[in-house]
Amino acid sequence: MLSPLLEWNMNTELNQIVVTMEDGTEITCPSQIPAGAVAPSATDKRGLHYLGALANNDVVSLSYPLEVDTQIRFLTLDDSHGWRIYRRSVSFILAKIVKNLYPSSVFSVEHSLGTGFYCSFELNGEKRITEEQIAHIEKHMRELVDHDVPIRRRKITFEQAVKQFQQEKQWDKYNLLRYRNPPKIVIYDCDGFSDLAHGPLANNTGALGHFKLFPYPPGFVIQFPDRDKAPEIPPFESQPHLFHIFKEHKEWGRILGVRTVGQLNEIIANRGIGDLIRIAEAFHEKKIASIADRIAESKSTNWILIAGPSSAGKTTLAKRLGVQLRVNGLRPVTISTDDYFVDREKTPRDEDGEYDFEDIETIDLELLNQHLEALDRGEEVDLPRFNFQAGKREYKGDRLKIEEDQLVIMEGIHCLNPRLSANIRPERKYKIYISALTQLNLDFNNRISTTDNRLLRRLIRDHQFRGNTALTTLNMWPSVRRGEKKWIFPHQQEADIAFNSALDYELGVLKPLAEPLLAEVKPFHPQYAEAKRLLDFLDSFLSVSSELVPPTSILREYIGESSFRY
Repeated sequence: MLSPLLEWNMNTELNQIVVTMEDGTEITCPSQIPAGAVAPSATDKRGLHYLGALANNDVVSLSYPLEVDTQIRFLTLDDSHGWRIYRRSVSFILAKIVKNLYPSSVFSVEHSLGTGFYCSFELNGEKRITEEQIAHIEKHMRELVDHDVPIRRRKITFEQAVKQFQQEKQWDKYNLLRYRNPPKIVIYDCDGFSDLAHGPLANNTGALGHFKLFPYPPGFVIQFPDRDKAPEIPPFESQPHLFHIFKEHKEWGRILGVRTVGQLNEIIANRGIGDLIRIAEAFHEKKIASIADRIAESKSTNWILIAGPSSAGKTTLAKRLGVQLRVNGLRPVTISTDDYFVDREKTPRDEDGEYDFEDIETIDLELLNQHLEALDRGEEVDLPRFNFQAGKREYKGDRLKIEEDQLVIMEGIHCLNPRLSANIRPERKYKIYISALTQLNLDFNNRISTTDNRLLRRLIRDHQFRGNTALTTLNMWPSVRRGEKKWIFPHQQEADIAFNSALDYELGVLKPLAEPLLAEVKPFHPQYAEAKRLLDFLDSFLSVSSELVPPTSILREYIGESSFRY
């Protein structure tokens, strides 16, 4: 039998791990060493602070204890994972300063706006923040950064977390815990302010100096660097269409009492989700009917162009709008921009040599414009059909001529790009931008990414209808996002109107459908970090049965059993 001292020495030797750096260097370390302790320095060669690490394909904080042999890469704000850490961390210190300076205020990080977040602020019944208050908040945030105060990650018992948020009257966080029951809760603390962990934060405030606050009535915007040009903070570009949509839906959420996930979960638990679904779907139908009425009132409009990013709901919007136009006595026809794809071998390629299906040059713009111009003159054209299996355009005798009482609906990611319909006079076109802009927050200072909403839709649709695994969809998603940034978002202000396809209840429906798909992505896959992040996010929601979703819902485009044919 070994002596206790000898047994302890043997266990100490066994508790060594090997950490492999990005350049292949191996370091032998004691188990439980914080990830940041093996970083070569506090910043990279460009001076960007390390904010966290990718450890065995999992995103962790710099204080995270490494327990097993680990391959590690350190993250700065120009990395997609690091950028999330950065924005989350700056939002954390913003919430801390607002609470310190204005403890009775109602403050919320509402939604993205450009490269920043729009924030609302209410104090003593006044819902408009002053420039002096904004300057005061920014001044104290800068002081917090200059003092380089630690942000500590801690695990506490569930009971401690509930009591703490009760005592601090952070009811949004307390409500988020009501329908969860893990034995331990991870929180972050900074100088007396605490928050639930919705992902890793930076280790200290000194790493968070790149931001700017400015008025955007009635609230303000906190602007972050452009990830591609970090740490440069770009000029702010106003997006009135999107801001109006968010404002309208936020107000709608306030009226219905469903601004946060905790409130949504309470509605689900109390069996009120059926009413919420009916109201949300009626709200969509009312908006679509209103758009159809506007189009019908215009005597010059003949072309309806619908554009938006991936999984925004363009196809279903086109179909539902067509129904409402018929109610107005019109006869819409549809042209698919996909049928004008160039043959596969002519498709542009990206910097990696892969086909770039987001590029506008994937469309035969010359042929499309010829056909649009001819149709607009009342001539008949021979419509192509694209054979996706063969990767070639075909003609099968599908001819089209636009009659006097007919409108043409075209939908596709490039439909707001002027090049797509250059030969049609502007007054003949009605342009619609659609996106899924969820108004829900996890809690008041932790927003829900609208991109995550769309990604979950696409994961489910690609599995249901295209046979793709979650791994395949996650692998292509960065390319899709680059295409959106280059080809779609710059043209969103061209729209005559914007439509929000998000449904406040939908993440509860998507949860049980997405979770088993994401669980198939394993820690040895490079996409594991993204899959795990989404699983952790979905863990905050109670599930909603997909049987409650109406057959005409935009959500049916992704989960199946729609009454429309696609």
